[in-house]
Amino acid sequence: MMEKHLSSQFDEELNRISTRVLEMGGVVESQLRHAIYALYQLDLPATQQVLELEERVNRLEVEIDRDITSVMSRRQPTARDLRLLVGVSRVIVNLERAGDEAARIARLTKDFIDAGAPRALPIDDLVNAAKMAAESIRATLDAFARLDVQAAIKVIDEDNRLDVVYEGFVRKLITYMMEDPRMITPCLGLMFLAKAVERVGDHAKNIAEAAVYVAMGKDIRHATPEQRESALK
Repeated sequence: MMEKHLSSQFDEELNRISTRVLEMGGVVESQLRHAIYALYQLDLPATQQVLELEERVNRLEVEIDRDITSVMSRRQPTARDLRLLVGVSRVIVNLERAGDEAARIARLTKDFIDAGAPRALPIDDLVNAAKMAAESIRATLDAFARLDVQAAIKVIDEDNRLDVVYEGFVRKLITYMMEDPRMITPCLGLMFLAKAVERVGDHAKNIAEAAVYVAMGKDIRHATPEQRESALK
């Protein structure tokens, strides 16, 4: 992820931070796997596993942020190294928030189960969307670890596809509610679940943008596809 420095100790500190970021990403991926399983199987123990992992994600965010602050104050990094540390800071914020969304999925799934919601609702569609979001997190962490700009751009583009899936799912739920008012409450619960899934994709996109920033020094946040293409030329 980074070039050699004159100070081998500085190298070690940067590598340690990078390793801990990937560790944090692995925990968030585990949260998402358990959340998807809980949703698909309507499994209460799996929801609890997601919530137990949330504390570890939060702790890692605080520890990595402290390490970043320490390195920046002691080493006064410049250019690429400073971009790396700023990029890592953006990554851990988005990983923590993706973990929050996984926990939200777990809590909403628990509520869905406790309410005895009907299995006739299109949960499979939501599970497929959740798998897409989880894959985006995995792909964006890989892109960040390798500072692979093309892989990062692919994640950003995939977020648009997830948005389309989300919008289609919401339209389907609206149809269910219009056809049977008894479905309103469980369908609203699924809408909240779908929004949490969609937000996971947003955080994957943000991490991909951080990878581009570290690799190229280009800030493509909030850019249109045309603006992004122009910036990366």
